Amino acid sequence: MSLAAQPAGLPDGGSAPISAIKTRVVSARYRRPFQISSGVSTELISLVVEVHTADGAIGIGETSPMTAYTGETLAGVQAAIEEYLAPALIGRDPLDRAGAHVVMDAVLRGQQVAKSGLDIALYDLAGRLSGWPVHAILGGSVRDRVQTTWVVGLGTLDEMAAEAAEYADRGFRHLKVKGGQDPAKDLELIRAVRAAIPADAELCLDANEGYDATTALPYLAKMTAAGLTLLEQPLPRWDLAGLVRLRERLDVRVMVDESMHSLHDAMEIARRGAADVLNIKILKVGGLHRALQIANVAEAAGLAVKVGSMPELGVATLAAVHLAAAVPGATVAADLVGPLMVDEDPLAPSVFADCDGWIDVPQGPGLGHEV
Repeated sequence: MSLAAQPAGLPDGGSAPISAIKTRVVSARYRRPFQISSGVSTELISLVVEVHTADGAIGIGETSPMTAYTGETLAGVQAAIEEYLAPALIGRDPLDRAGAHVVMDAVLRGQQVAKSGLDIALYDLAGRLSGWPVHAILGGSVRDRVQTTWVVGLGTLDEMAAEAAEYADRGFRHLKVKGGQDPAKDLELIRAVRAAIPADAELCLDANEGYDATTALPYLAKMTAAGLTLLEQPLPRWDLAGLVRLRERLDVRVMVDESMHSLHDAMEIARRGAADVLNIKILKVGGLHRALQIANVAEAAGLAVKVGSMPELGVATLAAVHLAAAVPGATVAADLVGPLMVDEDPLAPSVFADCDGWIDVPQGPGLGHEV
């Protein structure tokens, strides 16, 4: 009997089966428009995903398609869940998360953003049923607090330098600035930001695939000399050979993001030596289950991990907090900024209040959100 055809109902003593899956849209306005090289957003829109069991338990997840980045739309993600994924999961054991991924992959290829919302809800549900925080279900916590980057979107040089300095003053010691439109201007930006932030603050440039390896190389070398400490996705996602060449020629760690959407991508990046750091975005890779698999590949290959963000609101960001707490190799500051970038997060506002560059890892059952 196939997994997809598993009958409803579980043996005595097991968890009550999944009885319903519901979705609803939530949104929050960015404090200032968030712009990267592929587009600009004025509002952070997410899909809340609820997994209900027959005995009344509920797990809540979140997913947030950033269309300019993933190519997926909110309507498409919602339809994927409601028309394909939810019917395949109803009647199944909610604690069988690995089996849930087998079933979801069997009924719908790709659609990792949709699958991630269900995956996060299943982890939240497992935590609530067991009384454990999600990081314990992931294997345990190696850190009680998780450091977060502050991400500065595209703007004028003065605006970006001022924003980086403001958040450095608040305690953030890892600043990431968006670039990728012009390496010459990005060199000016790195010099300006480096002069505006403390000497002990790390500085990352995220080019979002914006550069050509040949023309950008001399500018990147000068950025490194000016104090750049981490370079994220400078080249198109497909150009692993170019990333290898950059690593050979630059004295700065190279991180991949858009190049890695799956466990197989992670294996190929590690095999070819195309990166020093893997940016694991839970929504991009299909949820916590897949993210942990990729983190294990990184550990085996001796690569560091950053737990990234699309960004998203409080529920999915909390999933990232738990993952970063549970992965020993997550030594690069995470991107836990979605709730900090909006006027009012409707999902987990108090967890992220008054952030000074660190987020306390929730210790209660499940994710620790306020939905």
